[in-house]
Amino acid sequence: MIKMPLSSLFFFLVTVVSLASLQAHDTRVYELRTYYANEGKLDDLVARFRDHTTALFAKHGIENVGYWVPKDNPDNKLIYIIAFPSRLDQESMWKSFQVDPDWKAAAKASSKNGRLIKKIEAVFMQTTEYSMPIKKIQASPERLFELRTYICNEGMRRHLDARFRDHTIGLFDKHGIENIAYFHPMPDQEGGTNTLIYIVAHESEEGREEAFGNQREDEDWKSAAAASVERAGGRMVIQGGVTGELFVPTDFSAMK
Repeated sequence: MIKMPLSSLFFFLVTVVSLASLQAHDTRVYELRTYYANEGKLDDLVARFRDHTTALFAKHGIENVGYWVPKDNPDNKLIYIIAFPSRLDQESMWKSFQVDPDWKAAAKASSKNGRLIKKIEAVFMQTTEYSMPIKKIQASPERLFELRTYICNEGMRRHLDARFRDHTIGLFDKHGIENIAYFHPMPDQEGGTNTLIYIVAHESEEGREEAFGNQREDEDWKSAAAASVERAGGRMVIQGGVTGELFVPTDFSAMK
């Protein structure tokens, strides 16, 4: 039997764990798309996705992750996330989808009484190294999702990431806030160097208020927040740089 010095064994184990971690990291490209429907057209837009688009995405290799509408929706929005193996795959898969005769027919039929979409916003993202695996969860029909965006001061995102990785995610779990996924916009996207986008879930709106209130008053959170600001040497997020919106999953969403 070959005996390995303890120091060598330690570094061997560290290497194995590090390689396993790298292999396990989600390398897919996610696209967050927000559609603003024309007045009175949101139901038609949702129906087109339910009856045609999601199946056609799957036909062309595009992964349906989740579809939501805001709980309060004055802007007639539909928000969804799809996934691709890479940006090159995104280009080829999207082109293939767009030229599909079934898509063209569905788009034409659904728009016969007027254009459905007023504006589209899109951002390509990848999961952070501390994000949990994205699961197609089917849970309580009353469950609410929350999309939150943090815009950081220059050079501060790594400090914010460290706080989420080392403290915030665990504290969310502790107080009943379900961690779904954490993303960075890709480097060539708006916010590519200074933005964190993440999704959490709540059993109810009342539960959300209670959970965030308890988290804010948690002494572990207060200590972690103060220490992270001290390490960063200042405020991490720009003034007014935290936004959040509650979403309800559509009936056809893979994630509920």
